[in-house]
Parts: sequence; C-alpha cells; structure tokens
Amino acid sequence: MRLPQSDGSLVEFSLPPRKDCSIEPARWNRVAYAAAHVVADARAGVNWFDSGAIDWDATLAFRRHLWDLGFAVAEAMDTAQRSMGLGWPQALELIRRTAADCRTRKGAAMAAGVGTDHLDPARAAGLEDVRQAYETQIEAAEAVGAPIVLLPSRALARAARDEQDYLSVYGRLLEQVREPVILHWLGPMFDSALAGYWGSSDPSRAMDTCLELLRAHADRIDGIKLSLLDKDVEIDFRRRLPSGVRMYTGDDFNFAELIAGDEIGHSDALLGIFDPIAPLAAQALNHLARGNAEEFHRILRPAIPLSRKIFENPTRFYKTGVVFLAWLNGHQQHFCMLGGMQSARSIVHLSDVFRLAAEAGLLRDPEFAVHRMTGLLAVWGIEQ
Repeated sequence: MRLPQSDGSLVEFSLPPRKDCSIEPARWNRVAYAAAHVVADARAGVNWFDSGAIDWDATLAFRRHLWDLGFAVAEAMDTAQRSMGLGWPQALELIRRTAADCRTRKGAAMAAGVGTDHLDPARAAGLEDVRQAYETQIEAAEAVGAPIVLLPSRALARAARDEQDYLSVYGRLLEQVREPVILHWLGPMFDSALAGYWGSSDPSRAMDTCLELLRAHADRIDGIKLSLLDKDVEIDFRRRLPSGVRMYTGDDFNFAELIAGDEIGHSDALLGIFDPIAPLAAQALNHLARGNAEEFHRILRPAIPLSRKIFENPTRFYKTGVVFLAWLNGHQQHFCMLGGMQSARSIVHLSDVFRLAAEAGLLRDPEFAVHRMTGLLAVWGIEQ
C-alpha cells in the first residue's frame, strides 16, 4: 500500500506477518475496565453534528466482545463521546441497555459514568444546581443497578470558587451513594473546560484536595481513575492513597508500566485504549497474573506507540482513532461517528494508526482491513 506522510509524500507499506493472538480465559490479578465507544446509526438520516443516533445492536455487540475477553465495561465515559455527541438521554439509555445485557452474562461487570452534562451550559449553574444534577444521574444509574463512576463536571469547574466547594459537593454526594464509587479526574488535555479541577491548576495542590476527600470518605470510594498522562504524578498519588482505595490508571501513554507497578504497588486500569487493543491487552494481563512481567511488557510494547498516536494532541479527538480501528476490524459496518467526529483526524493520522495497528498485530483480518483502508484512501484521492 501507499500511505500518505505529513510532508505530502506517499510511502510504500507492506503488512507484517500475522501474529498469534490466541487468548486464554482471563485469570487476572488486576481490575481492568475498558471504556467502550458507541456505534453511530449511519442510516438514521440525521444531522450528525446534532444527533446522538446509535446503532444499539452493534454497540452492545462490542461490549460482549470486551466481556468475552475478560474486561469489565466502563459505560458512557468520554470514550463513548460523552458531551461530544452523546448527551445524557442517550447516555442513560446506553447505561440501561448495557446493565440489562450485563446481568445476563456470567462473570460480566460494568460501571457507568454519571455527571452533570444535562445542565444547560448557556445558564450559570450554582453549586446546588451541580449537586442536584449529579444526584439526578446517580439516582437514574442506581435504578438500573449500575455501579457508578463519578465523572468530572464542567459546571462544577465553572461554579466552584475554591477547593472547599469541591469538597462540599463531592462530600454530600458520597454520603448518599448506595455502593462505593469510582471518582474520575480527567485532565485538561482531554477537556480544556476541566482546567483547574479540584480548585487549583497546580497538580500537587489539586492532589492534596482530592486526597482529603478520599481519606474522609474512603469507605464510599472503590478507587480513583486518574487521566493526567503523567506517570510520576500517578505514582506519587498512588502511594498516598488510603488503604482499600484503588488507583485506576487512565494514562494511555504509560499504562503498561503503571499496571505492572513496582515494589510498592501497582495501578489497576480504566482505559480508553483497551477498546482497540483489547485482544493484546488480555493476552498480556494473563502473563502478568502468572508473574511473567517480562512477557507482559513484550506483548504490550508495540501497542504503546499506537496508543500515543491515537491520543496525540489534540487528545480529546482520540475517539476517532478508536472508532476507526473498530471499523477496520469489522466491529461495525461504517466509519461514522456521533457529532461527525470521524472528520476530527487527518488521513495522515489515520494512516499512521493503520500502520501501527498492523505492526502491533491488532488487525484481526489484515486483508479485510486493507480493503477498507484502500477505500478510505481513495475517498481522500489516494489511489493504490
């Protein structure tokens, strides 16, 4: 194939030999959530920039694919284009359907993202509005039996005056939840509206505030998902967590190192990158559980440059690469996304993702993927 480069040139690329992707049943010593994407309904005949039309059959089929590999599903997270095409009504229906499907499958697990995204962004929201919005979504998720991930709130980031406002809102919510929740700290590289979360743009000071909350409500918190893309900050944070509170890495750059851990501890995982690399990650996690960290790293090593490419700046557009690989691997029949997000990355970026996925052995039917990639390149005027 001829693939485009950033300088406008075309280079020849040949598929590498197939790799063995046989996977044993999952017996892991890490908790591993895969944040899953949604499949848009390409036949809905709607304005893609306004609609959240979803292909429910294909969306749920992908969750079964993840469950079959051993992953828990993190539902209605930013990987599912939450607040970037997926609004709260669609998110709630997604949570409801996934929870119902999960209950029918032995050993399957899921958690659902709840936040405040149904608040009107054009209207100023106070702290009480934010708290009530969280409570509305918590009540809805609990009603369908879904464990909760407390998503960060753009409205809270706007309304909070200082650290105490964050502690007040989250503290009152944690006093009400039925079961321990996962907190989610999403950095501004994923969403610029969340800059200064926890009341400070200084990560160290923000961490102190978050730790104060975790220590005060440790019995109501399963763990915290950290998505700051800074492994040193995560390791420092992990070592200061109260007993029984997990660190769920959300670092799609350094996840292998953080999951493997060190002599003091390790991170569990709640990752968007697990969506496209699930077969490879499942294989690696089996080796890690047997104490073979060297094989764990060997298997995941080629997935690291792929992940860094998918999550490169602007990081918030990583969902495009995730859905692109789902399409190449036949998990959906089209490359369309909610909000028209398939157009968020260039053909050069997508070509790099294709090449790196092929080199990592993550194209489950390489000839099929080449057929689809060839068609996409032709749309961009690159004939083979």
